[in-house]
Amino acid sequence: MKNKIKVVLAMVFIMSLGHASASQSSPYAGEETREIKALSQSEVDGLLSGKGMGYAKAAELNGYPGPAHVLELKDELSLTEDQRRETEMIFSKMEAAAKDLGGKLVEAERALDDAFKSKKINEPSLSKLIKNISDVESSLRAAHLIAHLQQRKILSDKQISKYIALRGYVDGGHGSHHKHHHGE
Repeated sequence: MKNKIKVVLAMVFIMSLGHASASQSSPYAGEETREIKALSQSEVDGLLSGKGMGYAKAAELNGYPGPAHVLELKDELSLTEDQRRETEMIFSKMEAAAKDLGGKLVEAERALDDAFKSKKINEPSLSKLIKNISDVESSLRAAHLIAHLQQRKILSDKQISKYIALRGYVDGGHGSHHKHHHGE
């Protein structure tokens, strides 16, 4: 009798473990209703509007200011009229490229999602879709990073240091601003 009770208790315990793990939801729960499963609506909106989306962090956090933020801080950085004009040109060119490439990235992600949704995907088509996403995303990242390279060239060391401070970054190795830009 004691063995039967132990077996029953063990079975109840095992069944409760299965039920507990089945009731835990995936961190993706709710995302299955997205239009494009791999992108949130805010990510789609950011890509279509040319937002940075973190693509230029390597530059931004290593002392290469971004043109959008430089324009936001133009008074605090005491930009000259020429610097402001050059920054606006850098930003406009970057934003146009980012909007175009962001649209292409959204469409590439949509194509991948549609291929899975339609169940008409295989390894060769998957490879092609992923390569397209990768190519567009690398071009998008380059557009943002190039703008940071160009921006740094038109600011003085003093302006870059002030930018870093205003953005709240600690001087993590970008304190020496080599002269690759216009004077002080």
